[in-house]
Amino acid sequence: MVTQAGRHAGGKQQNEERIVSDTGVIDVLIVGAGPTGATLAIDLLRRGLAVRIIDKAAASFEGSRAKGVQPRSLEVFEDLGAVDEVLKGGGAYPLLGIHLGPLVVPWRMIAARPRTDDVPFPSTLLIPQSRTDRALLNRLHSLGCSVEYNKELLDLAQDREMVVAQVAGPGGPEAITARYLVGADGGASAVRGSLQINFAGTTDEADRMIIVDAATTGLSRNRWHVWPGPAGQFVGACPLPHSELFQWMIRLAPDEKPDLEPAALNQRIQARVRNRRVELHDIHWISVFRPNIRMAEHYRRDRVFLAGDAAHVHTPAGAQGLNTGVQDAYNLGWKLAQVLAGADPRLLDTYEAERAPIAAAVLALSTRKYLGIAKLDPSSIRRGKDETQLSLTYRGGPLAPDSADRTARLKVGDRAPDAILTAAGGEKIRLFDIYRGPHFTAIAYGDPAARELEGLDWPSTGAPLRRVFVDAGNARSADQSHLDPRRTFRRGYGLTGPTLLLIRPDGYLGNIATRDMLAATQAVIHNLVPASAPIR
Repeated sequence: MVTQAGRHAGGKQQNEERIVSDTGVIDVLIVGAGPTGATLAIDLLRRGLAVRIIDKAAASFEGSRAKGVQPRSLEVFEDLGAVDEVLKGGGAYPLLGIHLGPLVVPWRMIAARPRTDDVPFPSTLLIPQSRTDRALLNRLHSLGCSVEYNKELLDLAQDREMVVAQVAGPGGPEAITARYLVGADGGASAVRGSLQINFAGTTDEADRMIIVDAATTGLSRNRWHVWPGPAGQFVGACPLPHSELFQWMIRLAPDEKPDLEPAALNQRIQARVRNRRVELHDIHWISVFRPNIRMAEHYRRDRVFLAGDAAHVHTPAGAQGLNTGVQDAYNLGWKLAQVLAGADPRLLDTYEAERAPIAAAVLALSTRKYLGIAKLDPSSIRRGKDETQLSLTYRGGPLAPDSADRTARLKVGDRAPDAILTAAGGEKIRLFDIYRGPHFTAIAYGDPAARELEGLDWPSTGAPLRRVFVDAGNARSADQSHLDPRRTFRRGYGLTGPTLLLIRPDGYLGNIATRDMLAATQAVIHNLVPASAPIR
């Protein structure tokens, strides 16, 4: 129970003697049901946790807003069981068509990349955010959980054992008690406000853009059209796949008052494109966007965490915001579950330590590209490997010391690539199919590593361990033994000899051992798994 002595919100002592929850204690309350919150909820639910997810909106978002899903996020969605619907809802990015008077200059913003053994989703997917949201919420529903809409966080309090959230909803006020709370409630986060965490950065009120989703006549759908203007006041129109809609982007002058009436929008667009046949109709969503460039000073206060836009906001350039939030959730989910199962609570400290540097780097990247886009700087328009988030790494962080063993290609903290193996029965199997699920994976390459892996102790609580043997003889069970006849695994992982690998539940290398393999791996897992009875 939360008492006067232990209760605090943002470090301030409260005067109430006792707060009683209206419901039983749950494991995690998630505030905010966008892509970040939904991703986290799915991950926690498949780990068997008791979860509630609330959102102050009346329904899920219906616009295009964050319309680029990066390859690494597609890998996450595949693991979570949502990728098929996401892929069906999206398509490839079209060529840019830069209109310069009577000329239209084609420009490939994203180079076409072939699928490879180690990268199953090589290209960024163009998909309206509403469809990404829908795919995640459908997956959430399949796990027996639905978003509780029209529920707004008013305040929160916590002690060393739990968090109590005061929530207003259609049925009246409610106190929800959870062991942990995660704020995924956007740039204006009520959770962050309750914790009084500083949101450092800038908001340029003079830099605004009208964003409109609307059916459009008189415009070809095989280009992302851009009409440059003076002082960076461009107009753009991106065709949204599997629809008649375009996302229109109209950059405003610094002191301009936006007129959002359809007639005014059409008049403005026709004057810029110099074509009266181009006409918007059936407007589905409209907004005035202001670029925020901000990061929370901290991602955690005791049992409350921030994720996604609640922790960092970016410009839209490079399609990084949604994807970075998804990665936040994917990093945090397994750590919360492990600590709830009895792992050392200090594991949760690694969330901010790993994710904050990533957000800072993404913020710098998206800001640089945003400033260059208005100038039609080719390097700002072009999308490369930095945006895909496949090279994201936690090297040098608290779970990936530089002193650890490495391979010829990878270090601890790097993304674990995909590969094609051959099972004992001769069928092909993707390594990502083996990784899929809420477990850790240990891979022994070579017979010496296999003998070490067989002696590895693993607790019966928390995330289980899947043991995999590659090119390690025939002494192991058929469902664990695999071959690498095409050497895709050996090449992709840069292996030069017997190696024992530990893959975290979020698909990053937790350890690489090429010597003293059993002892080195056992030392690492000590910080990741429960040691005894669950610590609630």
